[in-house]
Amino acid sequence: MKRFLLILFVFGLSYSASAQLFRKERLSNMENFDKRRYTWGYFLGFNSLDFKFRYDQDRNDVSNTDVQVESQVGFNVGLIGDLRINNYINLRLEPGMVFAQRNLRFPGFAEERDELREVKSTYIHIPLLVKFSTKRMNNFKPFIIGGVSTSINLSSNESNPQDNSAGQFRMTSSTYYYEMGIGVDLYLYYFKFTPSIRGVFAMSDELVPDVDPNSPWTGNIASMATRGIFINFTFQ
Repeated sequence: MKRFLLILFVFGLSYSASAQLFRKERLSNMENFDKRRYTWGYFLGFNSLDFKFRYDQDRNDVSNTDVQVESQVGFNVGLIGDLRINNYINLRLEPGMVFAQRNLRFPGFAEERDELREVKSTYIHIPLLVKFSTKRMNNFKPFIIGGVSTSINLSSNESNPQDNSAGQFRMTSSTYYYEMGIGVDLYLYYFKFTPSIRGVFAMSDELVPDVDPNSPWTGNIASMATRGIFINFTFQ
């Protein structure tokens, strides 16, 4: 699914770029849009999130050293506040909601109720990003973007006293990330449309371990961190 989303995004980006750069008629839309100090907008998009596990190699009393992660396609929606620094640099705040699901399969169990944990997450996600753009070419302007973000997981179960022994998988309620990606601004007649793709990588451990230090679910996991892809479509 990640490969499909990436291929779809690259195909659309290539098509738009070709249309903008090589068409004979080159009318400039929204010529003064980038001269504004502040601009606003909203975005809609998709995500595919995964977990990166790091295991405690010194623990030999538990066997979960190969947790399988099944990523599901999720949904993003939010707002954009953009501050123009100069012709090529913008500072962006993109608060939004992220709805995601990952299914975890733990080895060593005979029954699916013990093996499978459906991790459904609803995040309030707040990235602070720096956007570096090229010079505008006709109605087309590529850019790279990067920065840091934080999120609040409304479905974390962090304070739940029950753990995996009772079927409850627990995560921390807050996480910090770094993000980086690419995109292109397309200046249409009435608005600016921006498709972009971004990698998101957690910098903190999100796992809340089970009460039992020898838990067959979490006993051998040293850390668990989100990583994933966001594909967003922005309207300004």
